[in-house]
Amino acid sequence: MHKTLTAAAVTGVVLAGAAACGTMEQLSAGKKLDRAFEKLGEKNTISFELDLDTDAASLKALDAESEPEPGEEIPDEAAELLSGVKIKVTVQSKKPIAESGEKDLVGTAVKLSGPDGDIAEYRVIGDYTYFRSDRDAVSRATGSPMPAPEDLPPQAGAIKDVLEGKWVKFNTKEMRKTAAEGQGAEEGPAPAPSVDAKTQKKLVNALRKVIAHEVRFKTAGGEDGTEHITATAPFRTLVTELLREIRPLADDLPPGVELPTEKDLKDAPVAKATADFTLKNGELSEVDVDLAKLADNAKVKKLGLTLRMGGGTRPTAPAGATELDLEELAQGFFGAPEPDDAEFDTSGLGDPDFPQDEY
Repeated sequence: MHKTLTAAAVTGVVLAGAAACGTMEQLSAGKKLDRAFEKLGEKNTISFELDLDTDAASLKALDAESEPEPGEEIPDEAAELLSGVKIKVTVQSKKPIAESGEKDLVGTAVKLSGPDGDIAEYRVIGDYTYFRSDRDAVSRATGSPMPAPEDLPPQAGAIKDVLEGKWVKFNTKEMRKTAAEGQGAEEGPAPAPSVDAKTQKKLVNALRKVIAHEVRFKTAGGEDGTEHITATAPFRTLVTELLREIRPLADDLPPGVELPTEKDLKDAPVAKATADFTLKNGELSEVDVDLAKLADNAKVKKLGLTLRMGGGTRPTAPAGATELDLEELAQGFFGAPEPDDAEFDTSGLGDPDFPQDEY
């Protein structure tokens, strides 16, 4: 399944790229898309909803194709839940989004919802990250039951609030520091991967070059200022050519970024990928990507992604959120208390040199 969803991400990025050249229709459609995305970058706040347009049977077929180990197949209930998943995102900045860095962001809000309501939500406001989730919905989505709040030990603290669906918060920098220490980092958390402006320009030029040769646009008018632009390209050819253009820039990419080899792409779908863009008065309002053909599986009848602009949650700090004490959480809740000799008889347990410190 992950290969198809990766294909979705690549298709969305590439087919949402900039101008193509060739016929007048190609040039006109490319310029219109260019301008639509430029308008998004000029805004200080951007909101969108990402909708996975599929059904449980198609997800089960994709999962079976990945040959999961016995007992690790996606549960029916999880497939039903994921088939209706929607993600709403809002990003607010002091500057236009296209000119913003991490320090310019005022707030970010992300909400994951299913057919029966919200599954989880988080917001990043100032120095804090706020989080809440629906315990039952998360259990259905993951296929693993979560503990009931009353079953947790007293030192669980705010974790009980998490399981009860209440808002909790933690200091974002402290969480990164704690995570880095947990991984054995000696100099604190690594900086977030980034690409400098010069490399960004090279990547955009590479994208434009490939799109000019491989992507075909078609336009259709609508009512009330609505226009539809369809972008189509053979997926494997598109991705292969794009990576050939990007590969010389590999040394300029953030550490840890590994580009797929041409050998890796031999299993990539050969079918054509199609993305439909809807513009309203010149602004992007919706993108639909059909992925069923890319799945290359007759049992996958319905598989697509829809991106709708707008509809996000304003990134504000929720009232009454309980703060998580990260140090106490790590040392208390996740650290096992040492048993008293009277409560736990260690005689007869075998080798006294058992490496307890490794666990």
